[in-house]
Amino acid sequence: MTPPDRPAVPFRAFARLRRIERRHVAEVLRTETVGGALLIVFALLGLLWANSPWRASYDTVKNTVVGPHLWHLDLTLADWAADFLLAFFFLVAGIELKHELQAGELSNPRAAVLPVVSALCGMVVPIGVYLAVSAGHANAGSGWAVPTATDIAFALAVLAVVGQNLPSALRAFLLTLAVVDDLGAIIIIAVAYTASIDAAALAIAALLLVAFYVLQRKRITSLWLNVPLGLAIWIAVHASGVHATVAGVAIGLMLHGRHHGDGYAEADEGRDHEPQSPAENVQWVLQPFSAGFCVPVFAIMSAGVYIGGKTLGSLVSNQIPLAIAAGLFVGKAVGVFGGAYLTARFTRAELSDELRWRDIAAVSTLTGVGFTVSLLISELAFTDTPELLNLAKGGVLLGSLVSALVAVVLLRRRDRFYDQLCIAEAEEDGEPALGRE
Repeated sequence: MTPPDRPAVPFRAFARLRRIERRHVAEVLRTETVGGALLIVFALLGLLWANSPWRASYDTVKNTVVGPHLWHLDLTLADWAADFLLAFFFLVAGIELKHELQAGELSNPRAAVLPVVSALCGMVVPIGVYLAVSAGHANAGSGWAVPTATDIAFALAVLAVVGQNLPSALRAFLLTLAVVDDLGAIIIIAVAYTASIDAAALAIAALLLVAFYVLQRKRITSLWLNVPLGLAIWIAVHASGVHATVAGVAIGLMLHGRHHGDGYAEADEGRDHEPQSPAENVQWVLQPFSAGFCVPVFAIMSAGVYIGGKTLGSLVSNQIPLAIAAGLFVGKAVGVFGGAYLTARFTRAELSDELRWRDIAAVSTLTGVGFTVSLLISELAFTDTPELLNLAKGGVLLGSLVSALVAVVLLRRRDRFYDQLCIAEAEEDGEPALGRE
């Protein structure tokens, strides 16, 4: 006699509960505040581990080699975090850039002028500040690009936490600026920090990218084709000598981003029940993995700055960490705000009606939080000088910390201003003064 199906019901219910739990965790990890919080927590863990009695184990884990020698894949765990895991972070950034180009602020040239120019000035001015402060140091030239980057995840997380009453246009300004900033950082990494090129591997990477592009244009979204092809692109780019994170951005930009009524999978539960583009679907799946695993692992591997002995004193006496910290805190704020103000002053570009210049000043300070990409560039710039690498990372942490603290104070003041403004407007209209949602 065939046993009844009832005993399987509890298992199916348990499996469904597990799916719901996983979906809830993924949804939480897509929240900007959670991603930023994880970044901070794991960076602190790396810092504490590197300065604990178990410091030797930290170095052992970082320097453990994993992978085959074939195609130069015998990498340390720290290199796997920087080269492979961050490729997912930049893939998501590439998708965000594509969205901005197609439907966001960058799709409207007039609206894009201010944040784009601000982003460019926010990269050029920190370089000038860095070179001025580090002038005369024998190894100064290697790290000129370290203070050029803004950590998009952390910056948006801070804005979400402390700026609940701020205009939505301010977040759009910061997001557009940070996406352009990420693109600039990738170009710098690809051009300035590529020591030698393997022409054959680079040619193979180019051919594979063309094949991936064709699949996207033909709307062939099979995971059995696209995932192995994407992995092959990463391997070829890595073997070519170009930093492997470039592969992530290239794939993100090539993913099909337009909406179509047919042929695409329906949205997951919790999203709008409308067909999504392949790019949005990939971003939806990878964002929790990037925010919940890739970036935290990179943070714990990269933020372990030893501050014992003479290192702590060197952070405020050595030109390299001071130049990086000054570039992030002073250079980014002056560059971003100055670029926006001068563009509005001498061109037809205008600041959004929702914003005031004090808002731009506050968010300009927030762009000095470099962290993820700045730590990555530090490792590329000072890879042959471990002592300077440690100091450079200390400079990144110092500049990012000061920028974040000052930005929080300024943004809180602007948040209270808008809250009081909404209360005053509500009282004038005779409505309950509940503040701004």
